Amino acid sequence: MRREASPVRKDFAEQANRIGFAFSHSDGEPYWDESARYVFSLAEIEALEKATLELGALFCELAGRIVASEALMARLGVPDFARDVIAASWRRRDASLYGRFDFSWDGGPKLLEYNADTPTSLFESAVVQWDWLEQMIACGALPKNADQFNALHERLIDRWRLVGEQKFVHFACVIDSVEDRGTTAYLEDCARQAGLPTALIDMGDIGLAADKFVDRSGRAIGKMFKLYPWEWMFDEAFGRAPGLKEARWIEPAWKMLLSNKGALALAWESAPGHPNLLPCFFDDDSRAAELGQKFARKPLRSREGGNVELHGEEVILGPDLAYGGPKIRQALCPLPDFGGNFPVFGSWLVGEEPAGLGVREDISKITGDRSRFMPHCILD
Repeated sequence: MRREASPVRKDFAEQANRIGFAFSHSDGEPYWDESARYVFSLAEIEALEKATLELGALFCELAGRIVASEALMARLGVPDFARDVIAASWRRRDASLYGRFDFSWDGGPKLLEYNADTPTSLFESAVVQWDWLEQMIACGALPKNADQFNALHERLIDRWRLVGEQKFVHFACVIDSVEDRGTTAYLEDCARQAGLPTALIDMGDIGLAADKFVDRSGRAIGKMFKLYPWEWMFDEAFGRAPGLKEARWIEPAWKMLLSNKGALALAWESAPGHPNLLPCFFDDDSRAAELGQKFARKPLRSREGGNVELHGEEVILGPDLAYGGPKIRQALCPLPDFGGNFPVFGSWLVGEEPAGLGVREDISKITGDRSRFMPHCILD
């Protein structure tokens, strides 16, 4: 795997507009960056696919074990009133649409965390970088045999045929967030291509009528994709409403257990020595001392690198986003350093199938919300 310079399209703004890529910049800073590309061998991609497939099965089995244990639910800090909602979604086998494993690379993929509930960077992984690849091949900047780990678009449409159950699906996010709106609108488009009737609404448009969730038109919400974390939903005024258990949510409530950083410690306990897992323990576990002085400490509910600490030759702190509470301690596996650029490799799971790769790069060793998205290709 290597990072190499890549030509920037002079008409990129036009191309972005053509495919509906409205968030190539964030707060005036470039988010999409095609001045460099990450190049993988086919063997490296096969190793990434294998890791994604195995970990997907491992974490799914883990979800069932957590649901069956009040002690494990408590260990993850799941509120008492939320446990029935989570357990009901698991007993019904409410289907998952997608998730993203974030890996470092140390002779192969090493799992840093699992974005099981509300992963973003999907549209750029599925559509924007594929469009880039086709244009790079067409202009001769990449050879004709260049490929990409990217079956996302087709697999998302196929998955919606199963997950949607031929029913009306609401799609909700915080509309004012350009990135969230773009991701949600893309998934809505995939659902429509799968033949489903849909509507896109703001999270603030969800109301409660006689214990049933409804939109502003009064239409009952029976099935909804929401790009909004489960822990936030449970923290809000409607978090105890019976309708939360009755509606069918995508992602389902059981996925909340796997997006919790505590699941990383439980995964290591389930499969100690797995080649794609890092040793990991709850911070108050006496076994955490086995990691010595080099480790990452992460709050159970952290997002965007918030309140993450890297302890090595120096201590590096992520942004203070007020994520407190219990933490896990994970063996330190620094991101590869390409001249002060630190990439994290997001491997997508659609249903149970590995489906594609998205590379985000930061100048910080802790990937945050200011990271850039970099395209990739496969060349042998």
